[in-house]
Amino acid sequence: MKKTALFAFNGNLMCFAHAMLNVLDLHEKGYDAILIIEGAACSLLKELNEEQTPFHKAYRSIIDKKLLSCVCKACCAKLGTLEEAQKQELPLGADMSGHPSMEAYLQKGYEIITL
Repeated sequence: MKKTALFAFNGNLMCFAHAMLNVLDLHEKGYDAILIIEGAACSLLKELNEEQTPFHKAYRSIIDKKLLSCVCKACCAKLGTLEEAQKQELPLGADMSGHPSMEAYLQKGYEIITL
């Protein structure tokens, strides 16, 4: 099975939506696909959890299907969304100076894509 880890850094909702849609598409086509929310994308957590937000359903689907590997703990702290991440019970990645390590995913056999 192909393994793909998509690291989403872009904090623009329309750009981030493509990360979510691609993770869902890969998953539906049989890939082991996961999403890692990093950088400015961490600023979207509260907005994405609101039902009226475009792509809310995609966000919830990723969480419900356990395709969200983690959100960056350091970036959430810096952007003021750590409490929101904890409220949503999102997994926090912090194994590389407070950030998720790409090397850890490479060790698990994932191909990494960044957006």
